[in-house]
Amino acid sequence: MSSYSILIGLSLAVILSYVFNLASRATRVPSVLLLLLTGIGLRQWADYQNINFLVPKTLLEIFGIIGLIMIVLEGALDLRLSRDKVPLVRRSFLAAAVMLMGQAAAIGTLLHLWLGAPWQTCLLNAVPLVVISSAIAIPSVANLSGEKQEFIVYESTFSDILGIMLFNFVDQEDFAQGHSLVTFGRGVVLIIVVAVLSTLVLGFLLARLREHVKFFLLFSFLILIYSLAKKLHLSSLLLVLAFGLAVNNADLLLNWVRRRTGWQGISTEALAPDLHQLKSITAESAFLIRTFFFLLFGYSITLANLISWQLLGQGVLIVAVLTGIRYLYLRFVAHTDLIPELFIAPKGLITVLLFYSIPTQHLLGDVSESILFVVILLTSLLMMVGLIISHQRPTAAIEF
Repeated sequence: MSSYSILIGLSLAVILSYVFNLASRATRVPSVLLLLLTGIGLRQWADYQNINFLVPKTLLEIFGIIGLIMIVLEGALDLRLSRDKVPLVRRSFLAAAVMLMGQAAAIGTLLHLWLGAPWQTCLLNAVPLVVISSAIAIPSVANLSGEKQEFIVYESTFSDILGIMLFNFVDQEDFAQGHSLVTFGRGVVLIIVVAVLSTLVLGFLLARLREHVKFFLLFSFLILIYSLAKKLHLSSLLLVLAFGLAVNNADLLLNWVRRRTGWQGISTEALAPDLHQLKSITAESAFLIRTFFFLLFGYSITLANLISWQLLGQGVLIVAVLTGIRYLYLRFVAHTDLIPELFIAPKGLITVLLFYSIPTQHLLGDVSESILFVVILLTSLLMMVGLIISHQRPTAAIEF
């Protein structure tokens, strides 16, 4: 294909994604689902035209990593910290942690009983299937109001972070031994220290740089620190969350510093225009990267592999177990509304990234990209149902 043909295709992809966003607001059908189906359709067209183009796994991973960073940063930049938000943050953190552990144990047990593989291998393959994708959840709840939206943003972000931490913990060679907890705890402390230091550096750059081109320099530093931390097997997504929260709540942090130190170094008024631009560029970048990632992931799926009653049954069973555990927690532990919270636990970008991170010796042939796609598809459909019901009954909580 010529260069102009490629440019036409890329431009049409962005325009189509924007149209999908508009359609999603009107129909409550997740735009991500439409992008995935479009990618599958493009693959069928390419096969029919005998166009032999395979999506490199590395390219998909790069888009996924950058997309995850941008989407979590976009969500964090919309969150305001205050004393009255502490119960909400605590509730969303507990929901993410308890359901992540419970669902991972349940799906790991299913895989162990089904395949007879070692427990560590089954648990490692289960974690990608239970982590909530903030890449799908955060954009999908933009039209929800107040606390419901904030709960889902916090929960999905915590689920991403805790899911990566759990994955790294299970991936240790000494996973079943006692001192693995010491190694894991040391990593948690280290990532908190790195998060604080990197947030200070990035915040200083944001406040002091006066060049016209500075936001992508900031993103480059953020991606660099994220990647270096990831190389050390640290939960580097915490860096992104900490930076976004610190920037959006800079007035609170600076006022706290001034009261205790008298330091007057940075004016919050001077940061306001930069914060507005940062939010805008982050949202645009997240939209662009998300578009290409889900189109490419859909394109990488072979439709013939999905036409299987056994595969569909396995996907339905996994989603049913995940939804059942989520219902039990929300209904009997958290005592919270079920609509739309019960249905908004989509799998997506983080699921694919974690699956691609599974070491070769722990891969299970029966857990493939096809299973991932079915689970992503079913959880996206459930989310659509939840958003439609929530739109029809915005203040009602459904009791079962």
